[in-house]
Amino acid sequence: MFARACAAEWTRLWTVKASWWFLAGSAGVMLGIAAIAGSETAADPSPSPGGSAWTAAAAPVLPGQFGLLALALAAVTSDYATGGIVPTLQWTPRRGVLFLARTAVAVAVAAVLGVLLAVAAALTAFATARPVLDLTAARGAEVLPPVALVFAAGAALAVGLGFLLRNTAGALVAVFLLMLVLPLVLLNFGQEWATTVARVLPGSGAAFLLIGELPGMTGTSAVVTLLGWAGGALLLGWLHLSRDDANR
Repeated sequence: MFARACAAEWTRLWTVKASWWFLAGSAGVMLGIAAIAGSETAADPSPSPGGSAWTAAAAPVLPGQFGLLALALAAVTSDYATGGIVPTLQWTPRRGVLFLARTAVAVAVAAVLGVLLAVAAALTAFATARPVLDLTAARGAEVLPPVALVFAAGAALAVGLGFLLRNTAGALVAVFLLMLVLPLVLLNFGQEWATTVARVLPGSGAAFLLIGELPGMTGTSAVVTLLGWAGGALLLGWLHLSRDDANR
């Protein structure tokens, strides 16, 4: 039953035009930033030796991730917007199976596509900055796992908020605030309490894993923060789906 539910979710995801638009948006942002970074590096009269094109694969994830997070979120909330959640639960009456299948497909798709876009961004930066930047496999093996984790955890957070809020606009705003706006704003306050709050937000954990320039955080704390928010959102979303009427 779970396999059939996953197959149905996969088909449903890619037969909607919005999914392709979200993917195109993320691709455009990440590849565009990588091309600009590569061009600027090539135009630098005194480039730093030993530069890696994989740097251009990690940095664009911060703005580029939102297209894929919106894809994961819309996979959940579109049913509530159209009222399709009622026939969906008639076809898959076990809510636990539906929740797991929808979560698994959305998270897996976001993680895999995020890694592929990161590889494409690195190739773009390498091509536009050649021969200034290198593209070693060892450096790629260091960059891609954190990228996959950021996309997977962000998609899980989006799915959990989608099940919890059941509203596309509200959940998208919440994801945008938690993953980008609030961490940047609070860190710029320059006050200790604001910095402390910023460190426990998922966007700060993602930023540390991708660019490693966040004071007061470690790799372990960044991973724990991301997974904690993702797990908490999924738990709340599951409780809302399992205990309340699906069409409210």
